[in-house]
Amino acid sequence: MLRRWPAKRAVGLCDAQVNPCCLPADDWPQNGRLRLLSFNIQVGISTQRYHHYLTRSWQHLLPAAGRSGNLQRIGDLLGDFDLVALQEVDGGSLRSGYVNQVEHLARLGAFPYWYQQLNRNLGRLAQHSNGVLSRLRPSLMEDHPLPGPPGRGAMLLRLGEGPDAVAVVMMHLSLGARTRTRQLAYIRELLSDYRHVVLMGDMNTHANDLLQFSPLRDLELFAPQIEATFPSWRPQRCLDHILLSPSLPLERCEVLSQPISDHLPVAVQIRLPTSLFAPATPMLIEP
Repeated sequence: MLRRWPAKRAVGLCDAQVNPCCLPADDWPQNGRLRLLSFNIQVGISTQRYHHYLTRSWQHLLPAAGRSGNLQRIGDLLGDFDLVALQEVDGGSLRSGYVNQVEHLARLGAFPYWYQQLNRNLGRLAQHSNGVLSRLRPSLMEDHPLPGPPGRGAMLLRLGEGPDAVAVVMMHLSLGARTRTRQLAYIRELLSDYRHVVLMGDMNTHANDLLQFSPLRDLELFAPQIEATFPSWRPQRCLDHILLSPSLPLERCEVLSQPISDHLPVAVQIRLPTSLFAPATPMLIEP
């Protein structure tokens, strides 16, 4: 049952921060298309070979000169999307130069709304976080610590109201299969009241495991992407996903060739339910 795990925290719009450099974008896209991106940015570290995990490991603790340029490249990439899920983001510590990377990327990409989920607080050393950037005003935002060892979390963002509302869950799952199953069971319960569902993030396993052998299997989701995402310099494993309900028409899917991090970003374009963005049809009154 949901109550067995850490309680969810509903986030108000005072918490889901409004970017002062942008005008709030409350209008839905007129064409009903929504562009989504999921990206594990490895706190802005550029990893291009396996030995960089050793030779550049100090960048997980200390600031590096190249990090600002990497974040600028990520910000340039994000500008083409409406809703972005970020994993392995720093919320403002020594290693990031005390820059909240979620807020910084929101500014670079001109996103009106952003939220930082702090999952592991190491004080000045590190602020391990997930992040969400949005051009649409969410009708609900929830912050969920995931079961298992502390440090993993998911965010539920709802677009629209009523039976056609779209639930988007952004996550970074554990490496261990047993813990990951518990986390997916928790996420499955969050989605019990929704027809239209999007799951985004670094899920640390392949789509077949998620769709056929996990607590998500009864949702009948599909994984449109087939390309691998990790490691970015020679992709061999598909660990990053955007999973969709069949009720959300897919128009485009792509793993972007942007080896900025050790993961490649995943992008999709879907069409929203018509009732969420179409203006009401005026009632005709017979004379």
